Amino acid sequence: MTAPISVAPGAPPPVADERGAILDVTDLTVMFPTERGAIRPVHDVTFSVEHGQTLGIVGESGSGKSVSLRALLGLVPSPGRIESGHIRFEGRELVGATAAELRAMRGRDIGMIFQDPMASLNPVLTVGDQLTEVIRVKLGLGRRAATDRAVELFERVGIHPASTRLRSYPHQFSGGMAQRVMIAIAVATRPRLLLADEPTTALDVSVQDQVLDLLEDLRREEGMSMIIVSHDIGIIARTCDAVAVMYAGRLLERGTVDQVLRRPRHPYTRMLLATVPSLKPNVDGTRLTSIAGQLPDLATLTMGCPFAPRCAQALPSCSTLDLTLDQPTDAHVSACPVA
Repeated sequence: MTAPISVAPGAPPPVADERGAILDVTDLTVMFPTERGAIRPVHDVTFSVEHGQTLGIVGESGSGKSVSLRALLGLVPSPGRIESGHIRFEGRELVGATAAELRAMRGRDIGMIFQDPMASLNPVLTVGDQLTEVIRVKLGLGRRAATDRAVELFERVGIHPASTRLRSYPHQFSGGMAQRVMIAIAVATRPRLLLADEPTTALDVSVQDQVLDLLEDLRREEGMSMIIVSHDIGIIARTCDAVAVMYAGRLLERGTVDQVLRRPRHPYTRMLLATVPSLKPNVDGTRLTSIAGQLPDLATLTMGCPFAPRCAQALPSCSTLDLTLDQPTDAHVSACPVA
């Protein structure tokens, strides 16, 4: 029995417009060479993001979510590389783009909020210097105009008094305020697609709510599309229109938030939902559900479903299963043959 999930509370989710997908990712595979052989933290992953849509990517730590986001921007850490697949942003192929082309796109067309704001901000520069540098480089504004834009952005993300706080250093901000600085930097150039990698990690619950509200307000006001990566299903349910479930680098289920979280098909998705704490009183003394076992060793993965060793419904055929999700007649797809 899965714990109840509150799907998309409040205002109805935004409806994608008629322009179709702003981002198409097809059969994306990222490879890292190691002494034990090649590992693929992202393997044959396919998804798309419509104009005005928010896609959530959910899964346990180590499932390939963050590497997928970095691959979209050409930021796979060395010696890793994109081994195969396609990434098309507004019809433009990004796999194989030059370093200069990717640099021009980052921040201007696609913005990103990294997981740890304190690790992302330069500790020896004021936050104002870091924000105005982005504005000047990406938008070509002069110093005065860039400062005016920075003040406007700080006011917009709730950092007050903006003109004074621009002169502060990262260590003078709380975790929640530092994340607001990162959001201001990410949206400074009005990107058409915003990537958020665990944007509320290590924040208090009340601060999480403020950050998520801010992201949704900015997405709606600017007309951005967004991808949010999280291991927290509650965050995905609250903020996203569509969801993709990843495990060991593979995509196991994809659909709208309502489809996947209310009618999950893959056993892994059902088990993830079962781990969510319930608000109902625990009258029988049972413990929270957990998923037995651990993520597989990516260096030893071969064919089949990577979740099969932890799955109570696994069949012999799961060890040779083709995990292709391409079923255009059904928007809700699962890689499980027994779902």
